[in-house]
Amino acid sequence: MIKHEYSELQPMTPSWLALVGVLGVLILAAFGAVWYMEHNGHWVTGMTNQVVWGTPHVFAVFLIVAASGALNVASIGSVFGRELYKPLGRLSGLLALALLAGGLAVLVLDLGRPDRAMVMIAHWNLRSVFSLNVVLYSGMFSLIALYLWTMMDWTMKAYYKPVAVAAFLWRLLLTTGTGSIFGFLIARDGYGSAVMAPEFIAMSFAFGLAVFNLVLLGFYAGSGRPISHALIHRLGSRLGLFVAADLYFVAMQHITSLYWGGRAAFETFILTSGGVYTLLFWVGQIVLGGLIPLWLGFCPRPMERGRVRIASALVILGGLAQMYVLIVGGQAFPLQLFPGMEVSSAFADGQFHAYTPSLPEVVLGLGGFAIALMIVVLGCSFLRFLPVSLDHHGEHITPCGCGPIHHHK
Repeated sequence: MIKHEYSELQPMTPSWLALVGVLGVLILAAFGAVWYMEHNGHWVTGMTNQVVWGTPHVFAVFLIVAASGALNVASIGSVFGRELYKPLGRLSGLLALALLAGGLAVLVLDLGRPDRAMVMIAHWNLRSVFSLNVVLYSGMFSLIALYLWTMMDWTMKAYYKPVAVAAFLWRLLLTTGTGSIFGFLIARDGYGSAVMAPEFIAMSFAFGLAVFNLVLLGFYAGSGRPISHALIHRLGSRLGLFVAADLYFVAMQHITSLYWGGRAAFETFILTSGGVYTLLFWVGQIVLGGLIPLWLGFCPRPMERGRVRIASALVILGGLAQMYVLIVGGQAFPLQLFPGMEVSSAFADGQFHAYTPSLPEVVLGLGGFAIALMIVVLGCSFLRFLPVSLDHHGEHITPCGCGPIHHHK
């Protein structure tokens, strides 16, 4: 077993101050957007009484799902015993905690009455998937904190494996619960399906690893720390595998809906005639977020740092497009209150619902990303989360990404 030395990022450097400053501005802008929406009412956003989950929910659900997947890196090393991933466990746990915090911050601040969240905490409804998710989120925070404790305190090493297994199983439950929010909504043609749970697990693997790759490569390039070509190759190829799994479950979801005669109209809406939703599905989700990262992950050319960055960035953009199509597109399609019958009234029954994201919504969503990254930057600056070196085989990529440098004894 290789012993790794950990150290903090060097704070107060010009690049560190610039990064923290940009993230701080985004966070302040997000709180300004929250104040604007709360002070004037949600009518100033693009949301309506038909499309009640807008762009903030797209960002929030993405961050929550990515949090589960970010912890997968630690699980590969601790639960499945892959030595190459073990030194990444601390950063994996911190990033998972940060992404979950950022996603829940956006979710709570977009409620309209954030203080009403206390009612849900004080009055449990165990038949509600939303109440169950509160338990899953709280448990996730506690398990990640305990997981990090067992990694960083040698006196807790005896509990490392049991806690790792518990965190692995809990994050599967968490992602299943998040997917079930949509899977249990049988009134919406774009939601109710048992495929949603495994599809969200596949999403989490892809989204979480994509965010982890960008954070890891960014920190190591910025601080000049060595990282082995073998690790870069493994992270890139594994991302391609997770993208393939996500594409498979997306295909199964739509094939299943096409097989059900009652949902053919919704599939036509999303796949062919949905305007922006069709464009985001085929161009954003399938091509940019799926097929191109899949090709980058499995093409025969040697995996390099730049390719991993591009693939990871495309997966994140494609993931946001996927969430937009799923969440907003599912609400834009009209509810069928009386299946098999025509319904018409002055209240937009049977009509497609328009939605245009407003600037405050987008700023709030970006603020969730900024909160998560701020937690990671500050955590890595004052605690030992990053290995000094990830060069296991005497070869690493230069900080500029130009290519490998071989060291000879």
